[in-house]
Amino acid sequence: MVGQCCCVSGCHSRSHNRSREKLDNGLRFFAFPKWKKHEGKQAEEITKRRRMAWVAAVRRKDITFNHIPASMKVCSLHFHSGQPAYEMLDTHPDWVPSLLLGHNEVKVTNKERFARQSRRRLKAHQIVEQVVKEEEEEVEVARGESENRPQQEAENTTKQEVDTAQNPDHHCVEECALCKSKHDEIDYLLEENRRLSQDLDELKMTEQFLKEDDVKVKYYTGLPGHATFQVLLGHVKPFLPQLQELTPFQMILLTFMRLRLDLPLQHISHLFRVPLETAGAAFQDTVSVLYTRLSPLVQWPDRESLLVSMPQPFVDTFGNRVTAIVDCFEVFVRRPSDLDVTLQTFSNYKDSRTLKYLVGITPQGVSSFISKGWGGGPTDKRITEKSGFLDKLLPGDIVLADRGFDIKDSVGLMCAEVRMSAFTRGHHQLEAKDAEETRCMAHLRSHVQKVVGVVRNKYKILSSTLPVTMVVPCEGENVTPLDKVVAVCCALTNLCPSVVK
Repeated sequence: MVGQCCCVSGCHSRSHNRSREKLDNGLRFFAFPKWKKHEGKQAEEITKRRRMAWVAAVRRKDITFNHIPASMKVCSLHFHSGQPAYEMLDTHPDWVPSLLLGHNEVKVTNKERFARQSRRRLKAHQIVEQVVKEEEEEVEVARGESENRPQQEAENTTKQEVDTAQNPDHHCVEECALCKSKHDEIDYLLEENRRLSQDLDELKMTEQFLKEDDVKVKYYTGLPGHATFQVLLGHVKPFLPQLQELTPFQMILLTFMRLRLDLPLQHISHLFRVPLETAGAAFQDTVSVLYTRLSPLVQWPDRESLLVSMPQPFVDTFGNRVTAIVDCFEVFVRRPSDLDVTLQTFSNYKDSRTLKYLVGITPQGVSSFISKGWGGGPTDKRITEKSGFLDKLLPGDIVLADRGFDIKDSVGLMCAEVRMSAFTRGHHQLEAKDAEETRCMAHLRSHVQKVVGVVRNKYKILSSTLPVTMVVPCEGENVTPLDKVVAVCCALTNLCPSVVK
């Protein structure tokens, strides 16, 4: 195409018509400003800022800071004066195009405001020049008098000092007129710097990201509030490894985002501006520290503690003997490439590959036991017998379980008792007494399902399908990363108010 045309969206200005004849429309076309890197720090900063402002004003996808074709021009219609201002006058209304841009993202600059500023600066400059001129004249007069009349010079000097003492504002008025605009500009820049620093902290996800904001804390961590999060942070921070790319706070926040929101590590690496490998290593290290430091929150209570706070419905139905309510839940894993691993993790109940966990809660609704993960094949009975749960029982304890838990004999060996819903045993319906007891038991046993539901809803990673690497035992340990994740999620849920009222 012969001639030039304007690159602003919706602007059809051009220098030649389709017959290649130059148009007498009085328009001029201007190239995007260059970034001057080798003309001093101030010129480098202001030209970079101006180039960015032009790109933002034009708002075209094919124009970026680092890629602006030479054919891209902006016509004089988009400037108040018909042309761009001098690059160092960054307050000038034509420092960046602002008229007829086809969008409202860039405000139209105010040329009247700039004119007022210019008049104030010119007036201040004239005042300063007048003061300098008067001082020079006084110096000349004083110099002549010093040669002819030393005594008179001393008297004049004394008189000048007296006048200054009597009217001290006389010499400050001119200076204040000049400084006021500078002070206003400095205040504006300081406020802008504060705002930009705050925005940068938000983007970097520093500790300011969650500061005193309970809503954000609940959303990103699942914890009750900022105070609880700060206590947790102080409890684990000294034990986290030191990473150059991430602070301890960012490691904790990154881990919570993975647990709570089930964000992919790829997405998390983009949020924190770190490589994928760094994000993955930070997650694994932080989960290990949380597992070590928070495991005591999932502990088997002593009988005295249970008796003190036993809910009344349990007392009315079973006395003070209920120790735990047990159930199993499964976490899905992706299809392993190893056939043996596939067979070990396949669950007939879920018709998929899973790891099954036995969880026990107290009558108060607190997780008190969590087993290691078992391949989907083992029965609930086998997991209960092999997980170490039976070793926690004391003579006389009562355990509430679902009908699928065939553990009556195993629990009986510990001189404890299992209570579960009654069977009809060939009858069409249960007797009235059994029916009422079954109804009460089903209501009380449902607490464990509520707790498991809260854990899985609060930390959505447990409701997703996890990679096979999560079920590979950790080096030098007899637990898998998924075992640690499940234990950490249960411990974190124990820090929240119980769902059992």
